[in-house]
Amino acid sequence: MKLYFTPGFCSLAPHIVLRELELPFELERVSNRTKQTAAGADYREVSPLGYVPALTLDDGTVLLEVAAILPYLGDQRPDAGLCPVHGSIARYQLHAALNFIATELHKPFSFLLDPATPDTVKETLRAKIATRLAHLAQRLAGDGHAAGPTYSVADPYLWTVLGWAGFGKIDLAAWPELTAYRARLGSRPAVKAALAAESKRE
Repeated sequence: MKLYFTPGFCSLAPHIVLRELELPFELERVSNRTKQTAAGADYREVSPLGYVPALTLDDGTVLLEVAAILPYLGDQRPDAGLCPVHGSIARYQLHAALNFIATELHKPFSFLLDPATPDTVKETLRAKIATRLAHLAQRLAGDGHAAGPTYSVADPYLWTVLGWAGFGKIDLAAWPELTAYRARLGSRPAVKAALAAESKRE
């Protein structure tokens, strides 16, 4: 498998999961500005809209969208328990969590962090995101996780998106449960390894 990534972007989530599951994979960096890969190819030939991540499978199939890539990866190592079994209520709760992160956090943050977004709109977005963060704080209190009581493929996604808060001038300190969650997950070896790999210059 090959994961196309840009440091600091949501592609960090599947990168972490690949390392959590110890799956064999290659990394290829993508410039968000030029849409060129580290190998000099036009990334839009892989992902037409030009955003990461994309996961190319060994048979050439390309998977797009974090919320699709993460459960696919989890299903490659079912014994690891990062994805509940198909047909279970826990599985649907995982999909609900992934959808919540994608639509209620990731997408608003993408507009909040866009320099072209007017300041008045950004204030509205901050207020909307704050209500979602308050909801999450209740769920993540103690040892809570994104999709239930145990760690799953949804957690690296949530951890990554919460990491954008400071860039959007949202102080996570208002929700101690969220800062504790970030610290707890940030100590995982796979998270540290993915961050270290992405910090290397090409």
